[in-house]
Amino acid sequence: MEREKLKSILISRKVTMKQAMFILSETGKKILFVVAENGVLLGTISDGDIRRSLLNGLSFSEKISKVMCREFISLRVGLPNLKEESKKIMRESKIEQIPILDHNGKIEDVILWTDMFEDNKVQKKMMHTNHVIIMAGGKGTRMDPFTRVLPKSLIPIGDKPVIEIIMKNFYKNGFHNFIYTLNYKKEYIKLFLKDNKFPYHIDWVEEESFSGTAGSLSLLKDKVNETFFITNCDSLLAADFENILNWHKQHKAALTIVGCHNEFKIPFGVLELSGGKLRRILEKPVHDVIVNTGVYVVEPNVISYIPKRKKIDMNDLITLVSKKEKVTVYPINNTWIDVGLWESYKNSLQNFKNI
Repeated sequence: MEREKLKSILISRKVTMKQAMFILSETGKKILFVVAENGVLLGTISDGDIRRSLLNGLSFSEKISKVMCREFISLRVGLPNLKEESKKIMRESKIEQIPILDHNGKIEDVILWTDMFEDNKVQKKMMHTNHVIIMAGGKGTRMDPFTRVLPKSLIPIGDKPVIEIIMKNFYKNGFHNFIYTLNYKKEYIKLFLKDNKFPYHIDWVEEESFSGTAGSLSLLKDKVNETFFITNCDSLLAADFENILNWHKQHKAALTIVGCHNEFKIPFGVLELSGGKLRRILEKPVHDVIVNTGVYVVEPNVISYIPKRKKIDMNDLITLVSKKEKVTVYPINNTWIDVGLWESYKNSLQNFKNI
């Protein structure tokens, strides 16, 4: 590995989980290596380690030294047949990176799976039969007056409407069966889907009246018979959907909410009081939260919770399900954009223009 790339994935044990999340996002890697001041390897931390820690109640401000994995597989510099030994270990242990250490335990290099197995540099995702439900029936009032002309699902990001980008992101992960729920300006959406030759299977259902953000799912009763995704038509998410599906199944959940880390900045000085007296002033504090992205993984039986011909929103549906079955959260780092907000939409024009 090139020296600069190696340095980009080495972090101090004093780094917080929040900082580690951003580094993982910037480098595009799945793992970081925690080193001491002298370069000695102390442990590793992956996006999965951070995800589990957040779900177990640890805060974003916790140091990664609390959650890093201190047991790791490594090889020594100068080992005969280093390449062949690396291949063997990767196959047997099902790992994608092996750190190479000197005699003092200092990390000198990292061997990657893609370096060892040339044929796997471009790995094709397996094709999944699971449906992706794209909720495209809303009026998009947050984008008024834009949505007086076009439905929000056809809002352009560069030269592509947002739903084309959503389908492409899912297709990259092996999902090709899409069902749209339609209502507001539905003829525009149907015309777009019919006139474009996508390599997907596309179907739709049509609401007779506005039934809330979840009510239209009742129309899917005879169309889905296995685990499926739901996504809002204005939610752009760069994520490994196959991994999210596996997480959902491993946790045996009825419904999984995909959450995203977000910073909530208060643009004022916040006063902390104690016994009627000022304790301290926090100047423009930042709160770290996990917000709902509007993307879900759902079991077919959840549809039975939805009353027919009655209005119900997604939050209410999730509450109903959580009282009787398991609802989990799959947190991701800052890779989500809500196109339904003007400020987010303007940001998306830059972030997604090359998609």
